[in-house]
Amino acid sequence: MKITKIKGILFICAGLFLGLSVNAQDKEQKKIESSTEVLTQFSKMKESIPSELLAVTQGIIVIPKLINAGFVVGGKRGKGIAVVKMPDGSWSNPVFVTMTGGSIGAQIGVQSVDLVLVFRHRSTLTEIKKSSFTLGGDLSVAAGPVGRSSTANTDYKLEAEVYSYSRSKGLFAGITLNGASLNFDAEADQYFYKKAMSAHAIFNSPPSSSPAVKQLKETLTSMK
Repeated sequence: MKITKIKGILFICAGLFLGLSVNAQDKEQKKIESSTEVLTQFSKMKESIPSELLAVTQGIIVIPKLINAGFVVGGKRGKGIAVVKMPDGSWSNPVFVTMTGGSIGAQIGVQSVDLVLVFRHRSTLTEIKKSSFTLGGDLSVAAGPVGRSSTANTDYKLEAEVYSYSRSKGLFAGITLNGASLNFDAEADQYFYKKAMSAHAIFNSPPSSSPAVKQLKETLTSMK
């Protein structure tokens, strides 16, 4: 009788664990879908990421609905995905990331922004030796030029490693990122890919069969 009860308890626990895993995987899939939607909306805007910059882009991070809050002392928190361009010109599978950071200044209120970070070099993300890095510290970051062509704007020396773009309520908005920390989210990666994998391994893994990932890659490829 006791053995039967133990088996029943184990069966229930296994069911609960499986349910949690499925829910977590769905949550990560929604992050990918939201990131795809952000990129789609960015590409439709009049003031968007210039085609000249996209042509040399080797990595992109998208963080939908980054919370930018402040009352004298501000803070940021958001989750999203990172992808890199492969040697053949295709895009990698996404790696999940988390951004956190703070700032001090004359600010008030809470704001949700869609953030896109454009990387000039693939190796910045694929060969990073730790699970997190700081913008403005480990990597130089600058507000990205806008306009469909370089004639519409300024800095095309492309001296920064990372260019930032943000959108709030349908408009491009300025946001301070120096000091913000980006972390690879190993737990989210494990939930989505169903096994523990390093960011480097995911970037270099065979293309995912997930419809959400396929749509993300198609959207990235269409951005010009």
